Amino acid sequence: MTTPFPFTAVVGQDDLRLALLLNAVSPAVGGVLVRGEKGTAKSTAVRALSALLPQVAVVPGCRFSCDPSAPDPSCPDGPHEPGPGAHRPARMVELPVGASEDRLVGALDIERALAEGVKAFEPGLLADAHRGILYVDEVNLLHDHLVDLLLDAAAMGASYVEREGVSVRHAARFLLVGTMNPEEGELRPQLLDRFGLTVEVAASREPDQRVEVVRRRLAYDDDPAGFAARWAEEEAAVRQRIVAARQLLPQVRLGDGALRQIAATCAAFEVDGMRADIVMARTATALAAWAGRTDVLAEDVRQAALLALPHRRRRNPFDAPGLDEDKLDQTLEEFSGESPDDDPDPDGPGGGGQPAPDAGPQGGGDASARPEAGEGGEPQASGAREQSAVRAAEPFRTKVLSVPGIGEGAAGRRSRARTEHGRTTGARRPQGALTKLHLAATVHAAAPHQRARGRTGPGLVIRRDDLRQATREGREGNLVLFVVDASGSMAARQRMSAVKGAVLSLLLDAYQRRDKVGLVTFRGSGAEVALPPTSSVDAAAARLESLPTGGRTPLAAGLLKAHEVLRVERLRDPARRALVVVVTDGRATDRGAARSASGRGGGRVTGGTGPVALAGRAARLFAAEQVASVVVDCESGPVRLGLAGQLAGELGGTAVTLDELRADSIAGLVKGMQSGRAA
Repeated sequence: MTTPFPFTAVVGQDDLRLALLLNAVSPAVGGVLVRGEKGTAKSTAVRALSALLPQVAVVPGCRFSCDPSAPDPSCPDGPHEPGPGAHRPARMVELPVGASEDRLVGALDIERALAEGVKAFEPGLLADAHRGILYVDEVNLLHDHLVDLLLDAAAMGASYVEREGVSVRHAARFLLVGTMNPEEGELRPQLLDRFGLTVEVAASREPDQRVEVVRRRLAYDDDPAGFAARWAEEEAAVRQRIVAARQLLPQVRLGDGALRQIAATCAAFEVDGMRADIVMARTATALAAWAGRTDVLAEDVRQAALLALPHRRRRNPFDAPGLDEDKLDQTLEEFSGESPDDDPDPDGPGGGGQPAPDAGPQGGGDASARPEAGEGGEPQASGAREQSAVRAAEPFRTKVLSVPGIGEGAAGRRSRARTEHGRTTGARRPQGALTKLHLAATVHAAAPHQRARGRTGPGLVIRRDDLRQATREGREGNLVLFVVDASGSMAARQRMSAVKGAVLSLLLDAYQRRDKVGLVTFRGSGAEVALPPTSSVDAAAARLESLPTGGRTPLAAGLLKAHEVLRVERLRDPARRALVVVVTDGRATDRGAARSASGRGGGRVTGGTGPVALAGRAARLFAAEQVASVVVDCESGPVRLGLAGQLAGELGGTAVTLDELRADSIAGLVKGMQSGRAA
């Protein structure tokens, strides 16, 4: 067995080590989410924690780790008689990102069911992790179906399995620890809230500390056992301190003053629900026990807030987690007394700490109000100045834009797909290795042949030809490629703020549906890939926020650039289907960029010399490849040319206005996409 790196030998990362130790003292705190860049000892520290946990008493032979002093009456291996039991080290169970649902929750033992004719349950990782640690590396990449199961188990403290005629319930209380790199995408809000504490880790910029990290790592790699032996005394001291803190924990007093500070802090930072208050209370109590005290002090409340609130105060997925420490100190000081009689300042703890709203548009905001177009909406041929970025309007909820048909891409929440997980829709003969057995169909195929095969016992005689693979339908994530017009015509009527708000709303929807996103922009004399396809939707939001506007409208160049992005992405991930969202008023006023791009866009645009003709031919490249597309029509004003609708027709997609994007009338959008495809 590999010798783990000693917990006490981890250099720096004080917040990470403290958060893990507090959960070791009080598992009721609810686990830890560790966020940070790669190579910052996240996984090393988590794996080292298991060696410090006290041993657990279990019922001998129980696969579900029942406590002998209070055995689970519903344990599948029960009933158990109370007794002294046996002791074993606390387990740390790792949940791989690509694990199957059966591996997580357990399933029917197919081998015994078919060979012996009995129903037997094979426990999963949730059973193994009971009364221990469940560790998920890269938890933000975990598939949605596994996230749902984790949420259920974390909420109920038990796992319920209902499948293939088996109904099993067993206890599943564990310390959930996850690590993630935010660059690879964020967590679903529901799972994020389930983590009691969160810490941000980063590599030290102090040379001496970095030298010590390298020195210890090299020493460990050369002789793991010898290195661990040199830290054995420190490890034993921390282990004893954890035991002492656990024994002291029931005696710690959480006074009314500390409770008022906790409640006031959660209210001041506008966190949702009451879980934050409860987690802060448990964390402050564990901090006091860890320090060897029986009273919770203001410093405990402050430290608890820094660990429990940053990930809960995010108002939307694109807000960076964090806490205003000046505001925190002000709130704690205001509620430090026992009496609530003092009148709080109406401009309050939250008033002074927030930046004042803009008196008007910054820099280019006023410039965007000045028309850059001539009569009829056509941008000026020359002299169109670049406008500085304007802020996005408030995002809103959008309806689902789906790709027609059934795909086979990565699991997600947008379009229909044949997946390994989802509702069972039928059975078929396996093509290659059998991965999901359809039990009923297999038994039905084998049953007529039992007498001919000489069956005498209770089990079935199964041949390879009898096996049936379950076909399942779920949802997939798509590549949502935004092609955004940032030309002068978009800024002329102050539309860019509304346009950015609409794209931001669609990005929020893509985040929730586990899509990859990309961003292509076009303006002036060409187009550029502002963001290559990525799972980090917040990166797309950041690029969108800083997008300037101005110049001509090279629509064809933007479409050809998007076509090239799709061509490259199709080579990298052929199973992931694309949805192209073109955000434009449909105008095209530049020809040179389109001509030069046509030779690089994966399909040559020939015929026609006008910019509109070039754009139409570029659009037909998408229609020829049956790429699902939506045009968000940004045209406004009393006179409308309907160019966006014409572009949608060339793309083989559908057009929707900004107003329709937020209204119920968009419900027919998918139907329109399908009918347009059929035509």
